[in-house]
Amino acid sequence: MSVRHSGIGMTSQRTRLRMVERLRTQGIADEVVLSAIGSLPRHIFVEEALASRAYEDVSLPINYGQTISNPWTVARMSELLRANEPLGKVLEIGTGCGYQTAILACIAEKVYSIERIGPLLTKTRIRLQELQIKNIHLRHADGLHGFAEAAPFDGIIMTAVATHIPSSLLEQLNIGGRMVFPKGTQKQNLYMIERTSTGYSETILEEVNFVPLLSGVVKK
Repeated sequence: MSVRHSGIGMTSQRTRLRMVERLRTQGIADEVVLSAIGSLPRHIFVEEALASRAYEDVSLPINYGQTISNPWTVARMSELLRANEPLGKVLEIGTGCGYQTAILACIAEKVYSIERIGPLLTKTRIRLQELQIKNIHLRHADGLHGFAEAAPFDGIIMTAVATHIPSSLLEQLNIGGRMVFPKGTQKQNLYMIERTSTGYSETILEEVNFVPLLSGVVKK
């Protein structure tokens, strides 16, 4: 691993492990998720000028009006999606800088991820290739339509806030699967939808803060 990837000082492995210990004290209990977070150099997913802040408990800007979620939110959503069970096929709406995508790749067999902003996806694709992560399929598209040809998914995660979930996305969730997403306007909460053989059940969870989910694609 290169020095840029392994980190030094405020981006070192020791700093990463301190972040994992902090997440434990904040209630994250899934050791599979914590191991994934401990193994990935979060600082390479942000601009170099912000690398020293990558392990703080804050969200950070990644350009294009987007952010990388704070470590607790990434861990909590991953923990909810996994539910202490192995994950097969997962869909992510909103690739962003690829940090959540990379975490999912560590805890699921295969990850399909959609990003609407073309230049952001190009940078993320290069970053994930540098990390030699092989089980990710990226697509430049409107995430509101999901990834029908790869459905059904055992888990769906949305990394931008919506006021409602399109039925087309719910239909792509496998029976027994879970969808984790932020929902709201001024006040946002994490929501979890579980699909059973008879329908869907919804649970409202912690308050969060995400950028809005938008339709359409940005090519340049």
